[in-house]
Amino acid sequence: MKKLRLKKGAVIGAYLIAFSLTGMASFFVSQNMQANNESTEDIEYVNSSIIEEDLDQEVIKEETKIIKPFTDEKVEILKSFYDYQGDNKSQENSILYHESTYIQNSGIDFGLTDPFDVVAVLDGTIIDVREDELLGKIVEIKHDNDLISSYQSLSEVSVKKNDTVKQGQVIGKSGTNNMNEDLGNHLHFELYLKGEIVDPNKYFDKALDALNSTATEGEQPEKNSTEETE
Repeated sequence: MKKLRLKKGAVIGAYLIAFSLTGMASFFVSQNMQANNESTEDIEYVNSSIIEEDLDQEVIKEETKIIKPFTDEKVEILKSFYDYQGDNKSQENSILYHESTYIQNSGIDFGLTDPFDVVAVLDGTIIDVREDELLGKIVEIKHDNDLISSYQSLSEVSVKKNDTVKQGQVIGKSGTNNMNEDLGNHLHFELYLKGEIVDPNKYFDKALDALNSTATEGEQPEKNSTEETE
C-alpha cells in the first residue's frame, strides 16, 4: 500500500480552514448566548403584591333562595293559599270542601295528571315522616331561620326522620288524599315561619336571610274553617 504524503502547502491550508471553522463556531455560540441573555431580560415578573391584592378581595356569597317544591314545569296551581285580604275571586279558589265543610286552604295545591317528583325547597333536616288518614303521606323539613316546610298528599316517600337533605333533593312523589279527592294527583305544600302558616307564593325565590321582612300582616297562624251544610 502506498503512503500518501500531504504537501506542506496543503497542510497549512487545512490548519487555516480548521481555524476558520472554529472561529465561526465561537461566533455563533457567542451570539446565541447574547440572545438568551436579552430574552431573559425581557421577562416581566408578577409583583407578589398583585396576588395578595386579589386574595384580599372580598368573596361575594351567593344568596340562598327558596325554590318551588317541584321541578316539572308543567305542574300547575290547583288551589291557592287563602288570603284574608285577597279579592273574592282569589278567595273562592282557596276554599276546600270536605264532608259538608268549607275550609280555607292553609297551603298551595300543585297538580299534574301524572305523579311528579317532590323536592326540598331548602337544605334542612327531616323532622317528621308520617301517614295521615285524610292527608296521605306527609314529610316535614326544618330549615334555618325558624322555617318549616310541609309536603302532604305524597304517594311515595324517599327519606326518613332525621335525614339531612339538600335543596332540590327528591323527597317523594305527588299523590292523592281523602281530604281533596277532587284534585286528583297533587302535592299540598305548606310553609311555616316562626310557627305561623304563611303564603308560600310570597316566599318562593326569596333570599333566606330576607324572610322576616317578607312576612305580611293578615297571614294567620292557624288554619281556620267555616262550616256550612248543604
